[in-house]
Amino acid sequence: MELSRRTFSALAGTTVLGLALSGSALEVPGTRRASRVTTGPAPQPPSADGMRHDIDVDRYSLVVDGRRVVLWSGEFDPFRLPSPSLWRDLLQKMRAHGYNAVSARVPWNVHAFGPHRYDFTGVRDLDLFLRLATEARLYVLLRRGPSVGADVDAGGLPGWLTGRVHGDADPEFRRHVDGWLAAVDRIVVRHEYARGRGTVLPYWITDMVRETRGDGPDAWGGPGYAALRRAHGPTHERRTLLAAFGGGPALHDTRPAFGGTSWGWLPSSGRYSSNDRAALFDEARGATPALAATHQLGHLLRTVPDLARLDRAARVRPSDDRVAVHHLRNPDTGAHLYVLRNDTAEPVSTTLPRTPVEVPVTVPARDAKLIAAGLELAGRTLAYCTAQPMLAGTFGDMDVMVFAGRHRETEQVVVEYPEEPVPTRLDAEAAWVFSRGRLYVTVPLGVGGLCRVRVDGGGFDRPLLLIFADDAASLRLWPCETPSGRVLVYGPALLRKASVRDSAVRLTGDTIAPTGLEVWGPGGTGEVHWNGRPVRTTLSRSQSLVAERLLPGAPRPALPALDGWRRRAENPEADPGFDDGAWPVADKKTSGSTTPVPHGQPVLFADDYGFPYGDVWYRGRFTGAESLGSVSLTYRTGTQGLLMAWLDGRPLGTHRMPVPGRDSPGTWEDTARFEVPWASRTDGPHVLSVLVRPMQHDDDGTAARGLTGVTFHSAGAFAGPAPRVRWRIRGTAGLDPVRGPLNTGGLYGERHGWHLPGAAEHGWTRTALPREERARQGVTWYRTDFRPAVPAGVDASVGLTLGDDRSHAWRAQVFLNGWNLGQYVNDVGPQHTFVLPNGILRTRGDNTLALAVLSDGRTPSGPREVRLTLLGCSAGGVPVALVDSPGR
Repeated sequence: MELSRRTFSALAGTTVLGLALSGSALEVPGTRRASRVTTGPAPQPPSADGMRHDIDVDRYSLVVDGRRVVLWSGEFDPFRLPSPSLWRDLLQKMRAHGYNAVSARVPWNVHAFGPHRYDFTGVRDLDLFLRLATEARLYVLLRRGPSVGADVDAGGLPGWLTGRVHGDADPEFRRHVDGWLAAVDRIVVRHEYARGRGTVLPYWITDMVRETRGDGPDAWGGPGYAALRRAHGPTHERRTLLAAFGGGPALHDTRPAFGGTSWGWLPSSGRYSSNDRAALFDEARGATPALAATHQLGHLLRTVPDLARLDRAARVRPSDDRVAVHHLRNPDTGAHLYVLRNDTAEPVSTTLPRTPVEVPVTVPARDAKLIAAGLELAGRTLAYCTAQPMLAGTFGDMDVMVFAGRHRETEQVVVEYPEEPVPTRLDAEAAWVFSRGRLYVTVPLGVGGLCRVRVDGGGFDRPLLLIFADDAASLRLWPCETPSGRVLVYGPALLRKASVRDSAVRLTGDTIAPTGLEVWGPGGTGEVHWNGRPVRTTLSRSQSLVAERLLPGAPRPALPALDGWRRRAENPEADPGFDDGAWPVADKKTSGSTTPVPHGQPVLFADDYGFPYGDVWYRGRFTGAESLGSVSLTYRTGTQGLLMAWLDGRPLGTHRMPVPGRDSPGTWEDTARFEVPWASRTDGPHVLSVLVRPMQHDDDGTAARGLTGVTFHSAGAFAGPAPRVRWRIRGTAGLDPVRGPLNTGGLYGERHGWHLPGAAEHGWTRTALPREERARQGVTWYRTDFRPAVPAGVDASVGLTLGDDRSHAWRAQVFLNGWNLGQYVNDVGPQHTFVLPNGILRTRGDNTLALAVLSDGRTPSGPREVRLTLLGCSAGGVPVALVDSPGR
């Protein structure tokens, strides 16, 4: 089933007949009409307001109801966080950190339980995700395939397609695609922004968005996402985002905002379970320092209309050519934006000749800077600045401008005034001078948190508050719109919501450590409530309400030790007396996959027998082995797959795909050749048992997985006819109706529910650690129960950490309350910690942890270290509903 990129695009664009969102999915945007829209106030944040909305786009920006808005989107795929309650957490964080849109992929294979069987409930509840995005007032960009990209198994195509259809021209394939897209659109049509039902934008806008990456997927044996995050830190993120901003148009998808987990058998070829990808929110949902660039630029784009209509302007030649400059200009207001980029390993100070910027500008090493001149901010004209403007607006009785930059850098902001104003230093660091109609303010950033200067008079009725912040302080500044007016908050780790009622500003958010709280609210407000409780405040000289006491931080919960382990060995399928009579017979002659079938042999591909995911067992019965010297087993698994073989219950050995190298992603197909023991060279009968661990399908889903061919070799001169083998095959016992098609494979323990809560444990033995010192080829299961005691009101992210000597060759599937949360490969890595999402994890209840350990029989197997790890902790969070986790 070979699917071309052109076919994907065509199918995605044409199979929405009758279900186009207000017709706009098939309409050509009115770019001529939109191009006449001049600079002005942005539209209100999107909501399900019941009103019809006109949506357009041109080379400048998105245009909503005749108003320009810069689309600033981050990617968050809800299927990579199997706890729907936590979708609200991340959507609120995205909104708070400056995003006004979220992009999400809807992979076919996650929702397709079989041909024309689609499930959108539980952790696959697309309707809920779209409602939560509307609640967070985020525009939504959807990608629903049929292929959604190379980050998931087969690009998102369901495994049952492999071997079922014959290429993308097959009418059956097109029928399946039509059914899938129609199923998605029946949900999406209830959330279209054009009709005021939600916040989903038309599909054609998704195709026009500029995708910006400061990330890269990591592979088995790679450096790990912690190393990638260090390499792709705040400066890298800023350079990437500002370079994209300087190149336009003003529709950006800065993906990924959250990478999450490729749990179960979801990862794409060559990838391990974590999909963190050095994202702005880590796999445990924690904010990272790289967020500063997105936070600052996102809020600037939301609050300053000039940035929604920019043309490339005359080239600027800096005095130091080590700095590259992108020059942009608003044709309506004449405002100038300059993106300065320094790719060298040392800071560079340069002047910008023939520009309004009068002083040298320093760009740190491998960093970038956005500066402005002639920009209208808070009703005043910014002559120029060397710090980046972050936001502007009226908060209560104050006009406010916020500027951000690097810690301890000295920056200058110049504001035009028709008369000499009266500045007041509210913090000790600022200095100023007024000359020729301009107020020059100079500040070292980050010396005492925020630095504030109040400016009265100068020809303006309202005072101006200048706020200066370094990166760390900027991440504690939270602007928020309410029906009563704008609110600006400084202090907490996160502001989720703000409202005004009965002269009180009511705030909901998170704290990590004890922190101060400062609030600029609409006129007439004199009280502050934090998470439902009143806060005693005093009025500051900057007209803010300042908490008299610090808000409390989050207590660190003590996590229980993992002990009380029970152990049970499996793989009875290796025993020649095992009853496989109910297994499907592998006797097909042809396959629809691109994998060739060896001449004279049956199709052995797991996909063709309905077992596309997880481990697969084969049992072949034959006679006539007197002259048999060896057997070759050709198999296809993807990177890091493996094969184990037994003959008449005796281990023949284990074969693994080679570890990926720096210049190679790895091997997808290989042949294992095993010598046949002398004791087995008899007439028979004999049973050849083979366990294959397939990894993931190729990106287009066309190549099969599992055994692909078996060849018997005679011993020396004793040549004889090759045995004729009757094969049976067994994969997963059935689809888990709650956890979905990608959760389990065909291990004996999986087929008998050993990974599930409440499974019977007759025949299990006690052990101190989930470990076996005696080398044994095969599978051993370990289970334990634990009960955390996370206090109410605390959002604690917990992980499971495994470790052992890297010379030991074993791997494990991690199951929490029946959910397959990932695969650990001890001697390859790099992943050692697996996030246990709240909701699946009962943070104040009983949990069952199961490990299915596969060992190649050469070394001890199982972790020497296994523990719970606290990955993050905050006071606040969102209410978390338990994820359905049925037992045996």
